[in-house]
Amino acid sequence: MPLRPFIAAAAAACLPGFLSAADLALPAAAAAVSERATALGVYQLPVGPEAADKVPSERFEGRIIRRTWRVESSSTVLQILAPLREQLLEQGYEIRLDCAARDCGGFGFRFGIEVVPAPDMMVDISRYHFLSAARGQEAASVLVSRAGGAAYVQVISVRPPEAAPAAEIPDVQPPADPARPVELAKVLEVRGHAVLTDLVFESGSTRLREGRYGSLRDLAAFLADNPQYRLLLVGHTDTVGSQAQNAGISERRAQSVKDRLVEAYEADAARIEVAGAGFLAPIASNLIPEGREANRRVEAVLLGG
Repeated sequence: MPLRPFIAAAAAACLPGFLSAADLALPAAAAAVSERATALGVYQLPVGPEAADKVPSERFEGRIIRRTWRVESSSTVLQILAPLREQLLEQGYEIRLDCAARDCGGFGFRFGIEVVPAPDMMVDISRYHFLSAARGQEAASVLVSRAGGAAYVQVISVRPPEAAPAAEIPDVQPPADPARPVELAKVLEVRGHAVLTDLVFESGSTRLREGRYGSLRDLAAFLADNPQYRLLLVGHTDTVGSQAQNAGISERRAQSVKDRLVEAYEADAARIEVAGAGFLAPIASNLIPEGREANRRVEAVLLGG
């Protein structure tokens, strides 16, 4: 498949070191949205459809780079993904999983894999395609979805530290994010609240998934450093279901976050309150999938002593 329509000098110039050895060319209409880099971490590469609330995965350790783009075009999800698949194959990657929404597992798969938080990455659970591939100790995954008239592309790449010297893949920080740990304390003091965008709940559950969360680590540190403050954790939902149901769900999710803060990060339980707002305080339109996704969140609200 010819790749000329998908190679744009401007895009290449603004995406230095993209996947390094796996140099993928995005469509000319693609605009870079975000980049998140982890110097050394673990990525669970999905290698099978969701089954029994679990997504089969293979562990890869190394430098992880997560990038997202917005594509302003009428191309279908598969039309965008197909050239990226061909490029990976040409570079010696072996495809581990290649599935469309329903075949992947729909909702369960979407919430069982790592996805960059909205609005940097939008996923319609009925219109997405996922691809994972590996080459030795290197791995890459591509997620493409259409939402709200545009398409979104997420690429996560992993390379062993020795294969990714600093000069080759710069440690570029992502755009400012209200819930990034380094900014969270400042945002709380200036705005009085912050959305905790790195939280991941188990599929179809109000229980917070196991793992370490930078936002919770920093919330606990903020409380320890500022004994004059208290926090209110507020759960929010979309408009699917009744307000009474959603109020209960959102409060239980907020309670799950509090429990993790206390148990894993030794936060002072007496200074943390929880509440469930249900769908009463949306931050986006509930008429579109990406809006509903953004509305499903937990916020930390700063309270006085």
